[in-house]
Amino acid sequence: MTPAMRTGPGPSSGTPAPARLLRAVGRPLSSLPLAAAVRGAVALATPLLVGVQTGRVVPSVIAAIGALWAVGQDGSDPYRSRVRRFVALGLSASLGLAVGELALRSGPSVAVTACLVVAALVAGAIGLRGRTWSVAGMHLLLGTTIGSGIPVPGPWWQAPLALSAGVGFVLVLSAAPWLWRRHDIERAALLAVFRAASTALAAAGTPGAAETRRRLTDALDNAHQAMDRHLTAARRQAPGTQVEALLRAFRLAVPLGEAVTTLQWEARPLPAAVTRMPLVMSARLLPDRKDGADPVLPDFTADSPGLRALAHLSVTADADRVDTALDAPASPRPARQAQLRYAVLLALCVLAAQVCAGLLHSPRAYWLPMTVAFVYKPDFGPVFRRALHRCVGTVVGVAAIGAVSTAVHSTYAFIGVVAFFGALMAVGVRHHYALATTGLTAVVFVLVDLLGDHRALYGARILDTALAAALVLVVHFVAWPRSAGSRADSRTEAALAAAHRYRDLSPTVGPVQRQALRRAAYRQLADARRAAEHARREPTLRGAEQPDWERVITSAEELCDAVTAGSLHAASGRAHTTVIVPSSDAM
Repeated sequence: MTPAMRTGPGPSSGTPAPARLLRAVGRPLSSLPLAAAVRGAVALATPLLVGVQTGRVVPSVIAAIGALWAVGQDGSDPYRSRVRRFVALGLSASLGLAVGELALRSGPSVAVTACLVVAALVAGAIGLRGRTWSVAGMHLLLGTTIGSGIPVPGPWWQAPLALSAGVGFVLVLSAAPWLWRRHDIERAALLAVFRAASTALAAAGTPGAAETRRRLTDALDNAHQAMDRHLTAARRQAPGTQVEALLRAFRLAVPLGEAVTTLQWEARPLPAAVTRMPLVMSARLLPDRKDGADPVLPDFTADSPGLRALAHLSVTADADRVDTALDAPASPRPARQAQLRYAVLLALCVLAAQVCAGLLHSPRAYWLPMTVAFVYKPDFGPVFRRALHRCVGTVVGVAAIGAVSTAVHSTYAFIGVVAFFGALMAVGVRHHYALATTGLTAVVFVLVDLLGDHRALYGARILDTALAAALVLVVHFVAWPRSAGSRADSRTEAALAAAHRYRDLSPTVGPVQRQALRRAAYRQLADARRAAEHARREPTLRGAEQPDWERVITSAEELCDAVTAGSLHAASGRAHTTVIVPSSDAM
């Protein structure tokens, strides 16, 4: 830990979980991911309808389980990222299911337990290496848990193929819009940058300026990830007309971020003509297909380096290509020791869950290790909050499906129930984990019933979930109580190093390299701030003080802002005589 990290109470943990859940449920209809909800409903109902119509219910239920897991990993990120994630999910889950089935069919229970422990070790070893690896590791363990816990008739390879088919179906549903809306994700990401820039300019000189600059930085980072494939391809060949327009907007969005940062650093209120400049620029660079009007850029007096940079960009918006291709910054990797510790603790939790299931003679013992696989994901957020939301979601899901079961007796009606809760899960994945767990729990109950197990396991499932969550919390906080704090320490140190690198190298490199250094610094600062927020939400011993990560991160952000402003000041001093500055008549 660096000397700059003084200890202190830090910020509060924020809004209570029940209030956040209610706010997620009560969101305006326009803000809900309706397309994802429809995909969730269709993805889960379709395999079951096919199975009922053809009489092949068991493979259809296994396919629905694959679709259920895929819905949990659906998103609005670029299509290529989704494909990678779904492929990793399908392959790892199918492999785990096949291995689990073979262990179950081998006979002795010790083979099942050994299989689960090995799968947990592998899942933990790869689970902290990034989003795709994390998804693959978790679903390897989930597949092994289901395969070793649910006897499936037929050849051993049939269930893994059905599971892969369910994942593939969601992949098609999620990525199919690429065929007719090929560049909508990139365009939306770029428009978000210009909107965030306008908001940040409007906040200049106010207490909320820093937060709007962070949102602009996040929008720029998302735009870079969305445009990364096109940037790489443009270096090898000339892009098409539509891609060229996107590249042009991106190449202006990057220096726009520097100009906005400088204007915020100058800390004075700006006139409306300035604050709406990014919106007018985006309307010219990425015009609405329904509106062919060409908005006129407003005139203003460029009497500061930040305004001169913005004026220069307003002129460049109608100029030829400006090459500012950037390299993606590297994110700090978790230490090998942290990966090993997580793998061992995850395996220990799975072993304890399996032993408890055996001692309790719990029906369908897969529920305990399956809950451990879902809960113990420190890279997905605070473990304590995830465990709490899992318990809340399970109780609500059990109550909901119990109430539905008393009124619904038709198979097709139950499929309709699956569709509803699949849609609810898709919404919860984006807004609240307890909401996602509610949908998942209800769906799993219906799927198990369709597999032929009609026992009322409502109380057992609530008990199993609470027991698994308690096992995870005890093992995690006894053996690794400072995991979140250590992650915040390492992320903050990496962010400080990136900020200092930006400060030291900025005067000696060109604009392209400077902007790449700037993006790396701000991205790692954002990662550090998220890690600090997660650490604040984990319980600590009474009287224990945590480092004041936020103060250090804020100081580093202010340093980066000053470096950005200094770079534009220096550039303005060298070249301001050549910048075209419109008159102020329109102000």
